[in-house]
Amino acid sequence: MADPFWLTWWIWLAGALAVGILEIVLPGFIFLGFAIGAAVTGLLLVIPGVAPSLPVLLLIFAALSLISWLILRRVFALPHGQVKTFRHDINE
Repeated sequence: MADPFWLTWWIWLAGALAVGILEIVLPGFIFLGFAIGAAVTGLLLVIPGVAPSLPVLLLIFAALSLISWLILRRVFALPHGQVKTFRHDINE
């Protein structure tokens, strides 16, 4: 019997690529955490013998996405208390 599609590792990696492209097209620093979560989930499915159920797999994906988003936010955020201001116009 064939594995369900959610246990296919390359589908998760293709989804990660699609969400990564979506982050480039719609920059907002939101989708990058989901892309990293999907990529790591796909890499976990490459390990032989790993075949979790769908709810467990979605929980792993959600946890990895949240953790990666929090790490990215911490690494790339402005220092505490600073506000980004623009002093010149691009049309000047």
